[in-house]
Amino acid sequence: MSQFKKIGLIGRPGHAGVVDSLHRLLTFLKSRDVDIILDDGTGKLVPDHGQQVASRESLSRLCDLVVVVGGDGSMLNAAQSIASENVPVIGINRGRLGFLTDVLPEEIELRLSQVLAGEYSVESRSLLQLELLQDGERRHLGCALNDVVLHPGKAAQMIEFELFVDDRFVYSQESDGLIVATPTGSTAYAMSAGGPIMHPALNAIALVPICPHSLSSRPIVVGGDCEIRLVIGEKDSILPQVSCDGEVKFSAQAGDQLIVRKKAKSLRLIHPPDHSFYEAYRSKLGWGSRLERKDD
Repeated sequence: MSQFKKIGLIGRPGHAGVVDSLHRLLTFLKSRDVDIILDDGTGKLVPDHGQQVASRESLSRLCDLVVVVGGDGSMLNAAQSIASENVPVIGINRGRLGFLTDVLPEEIELRLSQVLAGEYSVESRSLLQLELLQDGERRHLGCALNDVVLHPGKAAQMIEFELFVDDRFVYSQESDGLIVATPTGSTAYAMSAGGPIMHPALNAIALVPICPHSLSSRPIVVGGDCEIRLVIGEKDSILPQVSCDGEVKFSAQAGDQLIVRKKAKSLRLIHPPDHSFYEAYRSKLGWGSRLERKDD
């Protein structure tokens, strides 16, 4: 008997393939002894579904499992509310890469049957939380599954800032900003900026400069429990922005202190039983396959 009795559905709006997969999911799940709950936005994508609807914020509290239909961006968007209640989540890939949403649309029934039968693996994916430190007090600004990014916004200008790790000065830098990435986010913006690829199981944070005005400025990997502090330079005439997973959360001013650290609760990501981190990255990043051998 499946441990998942209440299953939530989240779908990306504005995508015909997502609607097709939602209909397929509904047909499959209705044949099983489970309750189905759609978040309010997803309910509008499939009219006359006849199932319970709840807000995105309450969905994770009501469900034993959440299924996200879309691309990795859909999972990033859903992760903030899902992770807060520690409910496991699995993704149906209707996007391009599918690092986080790795179930193929044509395998919905097979893979969900395996999951409901208890055949799956679970990964714990860490998130980052962003805070503003002012007058000795901290104000929560947002959280991210991939990365927190300091950047100049629309203006193509360099930012001056200081970096501290666990209150120890690392460097002052002039650059287009800094990417603070989780292992999950190491294959996103951080990878494009020359950062390292990190295994999702690592307890680590990557600090990746964006176009630094120095040939010696390189990415740094620090422990996942470290506290990262960014101090905006007093000379900055622009108002640099801070984003969480691509969403602007704050426009900083000279002297502002931004704190980034690992969130207490992580995202529980479910994979089909034969999932391999290396196979997934090999296929999606175009790594070389195994060499042919005479004894193969």
